[in-house]
Amino acid sequence: MVTIYDVPADDLIEAVAARLEDRIDEPDWVEFTKSGAGKELPPEQDDFWYVRSASLLRKVAQNEPIGIERLATEYGSKKRGSNRYSVRPGEHEGGSRNLIRTALQALEDEGLVITAAGEGRRVSDEGEAFLSEVATEVFEDLDRPELERYA
Repeated sequence: MVTIYDVPADDLIEAVAARLEDRIDEPDWVEFTKSGAGKELPPEQDDFWYVRSASLLRKVAQNEPIGIERLATEYGSKKRGSNRYSVRPGEHEGGSRNLIRTALQALEDEGLVITAAGEGRRVSDEGEAFLSEVATEVFEDLDRPELERYA
């Protein structure tokens, strides 16, 4: 059985994002919002919402139970005054908590993530099956000889 640890993260996230486009809805405000306080402009990706949701699902599966504050720390970046002019030493700024919370709520509505009272978010059994199914498909499509020993 293939798990999320057996395939490269970028390939898994790309495949999960493609599947999530049919399952969750993108909010109207996503194209105008920044992904964190350390950013100056909104993301330029067309499928940013689905890629971030897929990445959040993978992070929750790896580090469960995990809360929004810790996820915001992981999705943060350095703020150096401005993106165009580095005018001061960088300090870490967290990612957008609203973006993370809304994506997790959409994943909860779909039944992929559950809330553990007082602990944070966990992946549901349906979410585990979903991730394993996508990981199996990604593993079969990989054409990387260094990963053949895992087959």
